[in-house]
Amino acid sequence: MDRKMANRKLIRLSQLKSKLATENLEEMDWVTFGVIVKKVTPQSAKNGRTFSIWRLNDLRDLNRCVSLFLFGDVHKEHWKTEQGTV
Repeated sequence: MDRKMANRKLIRLSQLKSKLATENLEEMDWVTFGVIVKKVTPQSAKNGRTFSIWRLNDLRDLNRCVSLFLFGDVHKEHWKTEQGTV
């Protein structure tokens, strides 16, 4: 993990909103980790394509979640991922 994180900045999901407001994250190499705390049943978009919505949390502040929308190949590959997965 140390090798993978070399020269990268860890930003906790619960800090993401404030970091987006104060830092230019597009100019740095950063990572975050999250746990799937809720999955919504796959939905159909107006164009007929299916997508998933996951609610992610870093387990530091359970009131702050990030919604992740999965479309296309990402949805097809990961929609069966279990709740509780990191």
